[in-house]
Amino acid sequence: MSDPATQSSASVIATAVASDMATVATSASDSVTAAAERSSSAVSVTSAIVATAAHATAAGPAASSPRHAGAVVYFSSASENTARFVANCRLDELGIASYRIPLRPGDEPLAVHEPYVLIVPTYGGGVVSKAVPPQVKRFLNDPDNRTWIRGVIASGNTNFGDAYAAAGRIVSAKCKVPLLFTFELMGTPEDVRKTRDGLARFFAAAAPTDTVPDTSLA
Repeated sequence: MSDPATQSSASVIATAVASDMATVATSASDSVTAAAERSSSAVSVTSAIVATAAHATAAGPAASSPRHAGAVVYFSSASENTARFVANCRLDELGIASYRIPLRPGDEPLAVHEPYVLIVPTYGGGVVSKAVPPQVKRFLNDPDNRTWIRGVIASGNTNFGDAYAAAGRIVSAKCKVPLLFTFELMGTPEDVRKTRDGLARFFAAAAPTDTVPDTSLA
């Protein structure tokens, strides 16, 4: 039989060993938990990076807008012939803005504050004195709008002989700007090409000094 002192010492040692084992177990558990958290965090970060890369790939590179080159102001009747012609020219791809003169008198009037080329259809059914649409006359009678015109393009109908595209000649004479180009009705793909290329050259030449170059769209 062991003496009481020996039993007490053994009890103390056993308690200390048990305490140390519990500490080791707790520390191991904490290490496992921390490792799991780090692994989960790494997976989350990796997933976020992959998702971001996938989104960027799907979106593609950011498209740069072309430098603003100038403006076109146009009038189109309810037939929309001139509007379709302007749309086919895809002027926004060239950095050329387009503004439409309102059709109805009650609509908000258009005010322009930058150099522009006017695209106008010819009215009047062969009567030259009625060739310029009244909406275009109203627009140009505003001194501010008239100040910024730099050239004119006109459409017409060759069936009317000498009155073909007469609106362009009238505006050219009254506003003292060049008649750059004429086309029939809705225009042809070749008319569209000439207008796109010609306007790009026109505004590129005019940009440094904002003067009207001696050129045409033909």
